[in-house]
Amino acid sequence: MILLVFLPEARGYYGLGPFVAGSVDTDGYAYGVYVLGNYAYVADGYEGLKVIDVSDPTSPQIVGSVDTDDEANGVYVVGGYAYVADGEKGLKVIDVSDPSSPQIVGSVDTYYARGVYVAGDYAYVADTEGLKVIDVSDPSSPHIVGSVDTDDYAMEVYVAGDYAYVADGWLGLKVIDVSDPTSPQIVGSVDTDDEANGVYVVGGYAYVADREKGLKVIDVSDPSSPHIVGSVDTYYAWGVYVAGGYAYVADGEKGLKVIDVSDPTSPQIVGSVDTYYAWGVYVAGGYAYVADREKGLKVIDVSDPSSPHIVGSVDTYYAMEVYVAGDYAYVADGWLGLKVIDVSDLAPRI
Repeated sequence: MILLVFLPEARGYYGLGPFVAGSVDTDGYAYGVYVLGNYAYVADGYEGLKVIDVSDPTSPQIVGSVDTDDEANGVYVVGGYAYVADGEKGLKVIDVSDPSSPQIVGSVDTYYARGVYVAGDYAYVADTEGLKVIDVSDPSSPHIVGSVDTDDYAMEVYVAGDYAYVADGWLGLKVIDVSDPTSPQIVGSVDTDDEANGVYVVGGYAYVADREKGLKVIDVSDPSSPHIVGSVDTYYAWGVYVAGGYAYVADGEKGLKVIDVSDPTSPQIVGSVDTYYAWGVYVAGGYAYVADREKGLKVIDVSDPSSPHIVGSVDTYYAMEVYVAGDYAYVADGWLGLKVIDVSDLAPRI
């Protein structure tokens, strides 16, 4: 019998698929990750924000850290600043122009910040009691200029043009006109039948991950009259990503669903693959990257949407979120921090 021992650096040559290239313990509970340039920014629960140098993916290093006072749930990075949704302490604006010395330069209280999206001079915060619109044109003096109660728990926000689209839990989707940030107005609303957990907007349609009611496709071309034009049941939709005429749904214990939405009025599940518990999904370059909770990262070839198949898998502790940039997938891994996974060679070579 011949025993072959493959060193990590040999994996790409032999086509052994994804592998953990580097890992770093972030001390807290990594809920979310955003990657920009040579740095990964981790929303690390009660340990705040961690700034991690990933220029050498095999040796990621925490170069900066800042306590955000409460529970960092999500992060968005743009223009030298990290915007952190910080639970009961609202929004923190952190100067990361010097990654080795991140500094909180601005802060504004909200009720309970779950997520944040930044566009132009404004940060849009999905706050438990609704949407907060925060002027961040002067990062040292962020201030709430507009607020609207969405009636239920604002779970996620997506901004496109003059509108913010809020996944509002048991009360479905809210469409909010933010053309005047000082006076945001709910101009449209639609009940999605179950709990709206996530939303993705593209091409005049909002795609809502609606828990046990699966995927809802909502025509928002007239924001004042959003209406469901298509629906498809799945097991337990947590998150959705839309690309190239397909919606990719993280479907809990039923893994990944690939749904043809080229005709939004008649979405069809064309492919499915079981995973342990699909929590989040990111799509890039013909692959879907699934944050699969206790079973880590699943890499799924979706180049043929009718026949998705797992081409690689890497166990991690508790994959909460995944972000893909270049040849690497960055996994927010709960209590075990950040995992940097080399996904440069996903197909076995013959």
